[in-house]
Amino acid sequence: MTGIASSAAEELSVGEVARRSGVAISTLHFYEQKGLIKSWRTAGNQRRFHREVLRRIAVIKVAQRVGIPLAEIKRALAALPKGRRVTGDDWARLSEQWRADLDQRIATLTSLRDQLSNCIGCGCLSMAACRLRNPDDELSQRGPGPHYFDEDSSG
Repeated sequence: MTGIASSAAEELSVGEVARRSGVAISTLHFYEQKGLIKSWRTAGNQRRFHREVLRRIAVIKVAQRVGIPLAEIKRALAALPKGRRVTGDDWARLSEQWRADLDQRIATLTSLRDQLSNCIGCGCLSMAACRLRNPDDELSQRGPGPHYFDEDSSG
């Protein structure tokens, strides 16, 4: 148990958590195995979750949707307070940790979208003007990967 005082009204079965969160039971087991959420067992060996797990699952789902790796999600969730309910300020601090990374992802995706639109939008995929073209494999000297779209590449 997490140290949060629990009453029967605040305890949820794995099925209830799955139904209320919209996450499959197998996903809940996976999240628990990865240390993202916690449960405990009743005297009858039934898995129980505190209601607060619903908010954590919502954050996990949103973070995954925007591409934040599970390891980073786990680090952020581990920094949340133990033994008391999580407040709005706690969640604001958590989301602030991800802001810079998300801003960088947005900038990279916007650049990629704009460059692909120009190339594909012309209709000819001109090899003379295409930013993706790599004549004579010149970029292999920089190592593996899509160098034209790397954040530090001058192209």
